[in-house]
Amino acid sequence: MLYWTIIFLIIALVAGVLGFGGVASAASGIAKVLFVIFLVLFLVSLVAGQGFI
Repeated sequence: MLYWTIIFLIIALVAGVLGFGGVASAASGIAKVLFVIFLVLFLVSLVAGQGFI
């Protein structure tokens, strides 16, 4: 999940440098959503791994 976030971030940066504002905006939005999903899944895996003792 983090891999795809970085890929979309790179796409957004390249599109921004080349002047494609719409593509850069869309790619950065997707990167933000994927990063939030990654964080939620990471936190869930940390809590689930503790065993609730």
